[in-house]
Amino acid sequence: MLEDLIQEREKKLRKLREAKIDPYPPETKRTHTAREAHDEFSSLMEARKEVSLAGRLIGMRDQGNIMFLDLADETGKFQIVLKKEDAPKFDLWKSTLDIGDFVSASGTLFRTEKGEESVAAKKFEMLAKSLRPLPSERYGVEDPETRLRKRYLDLLTDQETRELFRKKELFWKTFREYLKKAGFLEVENSVFEATPGGAEAEPFVTHHNALDMDFYLRISLELPLKKLLVGGFEKVFEIGRIFRNEGIDKEHLQDYTQLEFYWAYHDYNDLMTFVEKMWKSVVKSVSGGLVTTYGGEEINWGAKWPKVDYVEAFKKENAIDPTSASREELAKRAKELKLQVERSFGKGRLIDLIYKKTVRPKLVQPCFLVDPPVEIEPLAKRSRKNPKVVERMQIMACGTELGKGFSELNDPQDQRQRFEEQMELREAGDKEAQQLDEDFLEALEYGMPPAAGFGASERFFSVLMDKPMRETVIFPLMRPKK
Repeated sequence: MLEDLIQEREKKLRKLREAKIDPYPPETKRTHTAREAHDEFSSLMEARKEVSLAGRLIGMRDQGNIMFLDLADETGKFQIVLKKEDAPKFDLWKSTLDIGDFVSASGTLFRTEKGEESVAAKKFEMLAKSLRPLPSERYGVEDPETRLRKRYLDLLTDQETRELFRKKELFWKTFREYLKKAGFLEVENSVFEATPGGAEAEPFVTHHNALDMDFYLRISLELPLKKLLVGGFEKVFEIGRIFRNEGIDKEHLQDYTQLEFYWAYHDYNDLMTFVEKMWKSVVKSVSGGLVTTYGGEEINWGAKWPKVDYVEAFKKENAIDPTSASREELAKRAKELKLQVERSFGKGRLIDLIYKKTVRPKLVQPCFLVDPPVEIEPLAKRSRKNPKVVERMQIMACGTELGKGFSELNDPQDQRQRFEEQMELREAGDKEAQQLDEDFLEALEYGMPPAAGFGASERFFSVLMDKPMRETVIFPLMRPKK
C-alpha cells in the first residue's frame, strides 16, 4: 500500500519534470509568514499589496476550476485560493499536488464568502515535492519508538511536541541569561580529554587520527573550568555536551547537555542562596508558575527549600551511620535491600547504592541534601565542622537529584590523596571510579582560590515536563533498525 502511494507520487514528480518544472528549485521569495499575513491582513488587503507565502500543504479541497489549499509554516497556516482563470498551469498543479508538498503562492489578499482570510494566487510554484505520504494530523505518530526514531514526523503532526522543544530552548536560555546577568563568563572547552575527570562514570574512548592516540569524550565539564579559576577568572560557566558510557533509563542517557559554573571566593552556603533563586527563575520561565506536576503529584518549587542532612537521613532509613560504618556492615545492608554488590565496590559506592534505594525516593518536594560522607565526593572540600563529610549540596525533588554543587577542594595534597584512593578502587575493578589527573593536580599546585561550583543537566527539564529524559531529546540515540 505504501509503495503504491510512493509510486503514484513519483509519477507526479516525473510529470513536473516533463513539463520543464524544477520540483526542487534553489530559490524561494517569501515576503510574509502566515502569522504576519494574518496580523497585517487589513492593511495589506486595502493596499492591494502582493504577498508571497511559502510552506507545506496540509489540506486541499478541489472544487473543479478552483482549489482551496491550506499552507502551513512554523508560525501558523493560511489559505491559498487557486483559480483556473488566474493561475498559470492550473491543470498541471491540480494533477500533481499532494498533501506534504512544499509550495509558494503570490497574490493579493481577500476574504472568501465565508470570511476566511486568503491569498488569491496569481503565481504558484513547487518548492519540494513530497514523495511519502504524511501521517494523519488527527492521529499523529502512534508508535512510541517511531515517534523518537522519526521525530520529524512527530513534530509535523503534534503541536505539543513542537512546544516542548521551544520550552527546552527557553530552559537553557533562562539559565544562560541569569548567569550572564550575574557577571559570569561563558566559555567553551574541548569534548576530548586525555584523562576523564569530574565525575564517577565510565567514559567513551575515541581515536584521534592526527595525533595518533586515543582520547576520552568528557564525562564532566568540571576540571577545565576549575583550571580557569587558577588562571585568574573568577566567575565562569559552560553549557555543553557530556558523554557517559552507562545504561539508558528514565533519567539517564549516554550523551546530554549539562550546565556547570564556578564562582571564586564563595562556598556552598552562598551557592544554595544563589541557586535557589536561579532555579525558581527557570521554573517560572518554562512552566509559567512555581507549581508543576510530576507523576500525578504537585511539586511546589516556590516554597523555601529546607536542608536535609545526608548522614541523618541515611541513619533514619537504615539505622547505620555511613561515616563510621565498615565496608562489611554496608555490604550486609546492601544485600538485605537486594542490591547487587561487587567486590570492587568501596565504602563510597556502597553508601551511594543504599542511599539511592532508601533515602532518595522519599525526597519529593524540593530541598537541599547536604554534607554527605567524604568517600562519595572526591572533589569537594571537607566540612569545617566534621572532616568525615564534605560541603556538598544536591538539589533534590521528585525522588531524584537535579543539581549538585560544593565548596571546591583546592588543597592539592588532599586532592591527590583522594584521587589515589579512587585509583585503588579502579584497580580493584570499579570502572566508574575517578582517575588521577596529574595535569589538574599541577594546576592546583599553582593555587586555586576558594570557590563554589555547581552542575545540573537536562534531567531537570525532563522532570519539569514530567517525561522520561529520552522523550525530551529531539533525536535521541536509537539502535539502528534491522
